[in-house]
Amino acid sequence: MNAQAPVQIIDGKAAAARVLAEVSAEVQAMKARGVAPALAVILVGQDPASQVYVRNKVLRAEECGIRSLEFRRPAETDEAELLDLIHNLNADPDVHGILVQLPLPDHIDEARVLQAVSPLKDVDGFHAENVGGLSQGREVLTPCTPAGCLRLLQDSCGDLAGKHAVVIGRSNIVGKPMAALLLKAHCSVTVVHSRSANLKDLCRQADIVVAAVGRPRLVDADWLKPGAVVIDVGINRIDEGGRSRLVGDVDFDSAIARAAAITPVPGGVGPMTIAFLMKNTLAAARLQHSDLPATVQHPEAPCLSIS
Repeated sequence: MNAQAPVQIIDGKAAAARVLAEVSAEVQAMKARGVAPALAVILVGQDPASQVYVRNKVLRAEECGIRSLEFRRPAETDEAELLDLIHNLNADPDVHGILVQLPLPDHIDEARVLQAVSPLKDVDGFHAENVGGLSQGREVLTPCTPAGCLRLLQDSCGDLAGKHAVVIGRSNIVGKPMAALLLKAHCSVTVVHSRSANLKDLCRQADIVVAAVGRPRLVDADWLKPGAVVIDVGINRIDEGGRSRLVGDVDFDSAIARAAAITPVPGGVGPMTIAFLMKNTLAAARLQHSDLPATVQHPEAPCLSIS
């Protein structure tokens, strides 16, 4: 019996750096044609985690040459004022992407705010028009995390057509759009969740497992068939041995004994989310200036063969 090949640790930081380099090159090409991509970020309140996320997004934008605009509003900002700000940004031709940092204060209707963003500027991919377009297989702005996951899979595995993918979780932000992207890549897709029967058995059939449920170390080696590729979207903070640490939805130490490739936490999917926010900003600028074609082709990446 042949021994399994060493597991590939999928380096999300390196992959994100490649995506950001692609974005930077296209931004420079756009600027040479007179279009300067710009991203507006709206933060309501003082949530510490949100402030960190916004700071990182603004830094990545500046590194790529994307103009960033910050709109910080106090927690008591009313919904009408926020909607008015979004309306003005929608109408501004020099703003190409609009991101509303979540969560919003309880007195603001999150769904209403997200639907107020123009679909052409919706760099989070949350607007109903973009969600519907994705389900139809059209080219639309797509949620950043699942788009980043797909890129990691394509870089690692090449052509995904015919592979069986199991997505664990059915959230609107990751699970559902991830399933739609995998279908578009011609995978056979199964979505499992808290009500699924024989959950482990379904996962054991998968060539590709995407875990996105927010439950620390839920998936261990017993959930995987030998040679599966595992994308761990989970980011869970736990206390272990008196110290706080981040872990994924996958028990990494167990899974590496059976997986062909796996993303670590941290350093796997996380960096790709912000990288694809920059890519979406670029795509939004292109949608609003349809005479500007893409100028950079993705380099071919070495592929892992999965059975």
